[in-house]
Amino acid sequence: MKRKFQRVRDSFLLENVRRRAVWVGLMGLLCIVMLPVTGFGESARDIVSKANDLVHGKSSTATAVMTVEKPDWSREMTTKLWMLEPEYALILITEPAKDKGTVTLKRKNEIWNWVPSIERVIKIPPSMMLQPWMGSNFTNDDLVRESSIVEDYTQEIVGEETIEGYDCYKIRLLPRPEAGVVWGKVVMWISKEGYLELKTEYYDEDGTLVKYMTGSEVKEMGGRTLPTRWEMIPVDKPGEETVLEYKEMAFDVDLKPSFFSEQNMKRVR
Repeated sequence: MKRKFQRVRDSFLLENVRRRAVWVGLMGLLCIVMLPVTGFGESARDIVSKANDLVHGKSSTATAVMTVEKPDWSREMTTKLWMLEPEYALILITEPAKDKGTVTLKRKNEIWNWVPSIERVIKIPPSMMLQPWMGSNFTNDDLVRESSIVEDYTQEIVGEETIEGYDCYKIRLLPRPEAGVVWGKVVMWISKEGYLELKTEYYDEDGTLVKYMTGSEVKEMGGRTLPTRWEMIPVDKPGEETVLEYKEMAFDVDLKPSFFSEQNMKRVR
């Protein structure tokens, strides 16, 4: 009887161990499925951060041509850009002649324009961050990126889609309560391979799509493979778009915060 009792007890204990092992395994699998990460352990925030770093890096310089298309007119501007992430940016217009020397400067949370034709420095208030930059479909916030898509938003993978032949993560960004951002929601499509930002949608606080941006002409520039042509298209203005084409880019350049000064706005070339 004693041996029989021990066999029954051992069998019961073994069955309990097996059940607990299966339970632990199932719970572990459920936790993995519920985590907002990719198969390689990357979170939505990681993916957005890598896409952002690919285009901007810690510091960068660039030459770009911006073409503004309207139903009844168009204009083209050549610009030079200097960026020191995340607090400093300077954009200089070199062509056409009538706009040559115009500068937009971001220094931490303050933004100014230098207008050489009237020899005045004009400070841009927060209420004007959604205003068009030089008549384009890019806003002041788009160009100098006063808000951060990494720090000022929460990110969540909400799907997967194919954009221009690239398998992409579809990521929804919602503003943090304490962030003073201009968009109520942003949706990004970022390629699984290479972290290319191929499409971005911008929504207002009511959830209405205001405009979208596409990235294309992927090529190597500045030692990185990235989109070099960006199109910003407003949804409620048929026939309008702004195209920003990068001609040259350099990353991890030697830039100091002192370069981004009001004094330098007037003499940078």
